[in-house]
Amino acid sequence: MSERVKDTARRLVQPILEDLGLELVEVEYKKEGKNWFLRVYIDSPKGIAIEDCGTVSERLSEKLDEQDPVNENYYLEVSSPGAERPLKSEEDIKRAVGKYINITTYKPLNGDKVFEGTLLSFQDGILEISQKKSRKSQNGNSL
Repeated sequence: MSERVKDTARRLVQPILEDLGLELVEVEYKKEGKNWFLRVYIDSPKGIAIEDCGTVSERLSEKLDEQDPVNENYYLEVSSPGAERPLKSEEDIKRAVGKYINITTYKPLNGDKVFEGTLLSFQDGILEISQKKSRKSQNGNSL
C-alpha cells in the first residue's frame, strides 16, 4: 500500500515540479505514532524557499484530492531535504563535486566506515574525496 501511495504521489508531483523548475528528491509515506505522513522533498540548484514548498503543497493537495489514493487520514508535508541532503542518485553525486560531503560505507575500508572531505570527482561509479577525517565509534571501533 505505501509503495502505491508513493508512486501515485511521485506521478502527480512531477509535472508540478517541472512547471516550477524544481526537482523531486524523495517521497516518503509512513506512520509515526498514530499518524500517517506523506512527505515530499524538493530541491533546485538555487535552493528552496518556503513559498516553493507552499505552492507545491497546494497544487499536489488538489491532485491528491482528485485521485484519492490514500485510504486513511494523513498529513502532507512538502520541504527541502536541507543542508544534509542525502546523495541518492548519480545526478546528486555529480552536483556535489567540489562540495564537502560525509560518506558512510556498508563495509569498512581500511578499518573505517565514515569518511568526510571534499568530493573531488565521480566517474564510473567511483568517488574520489580529499579525506579530511574518518570517525570512530564510541567503543573505539570504526563506524
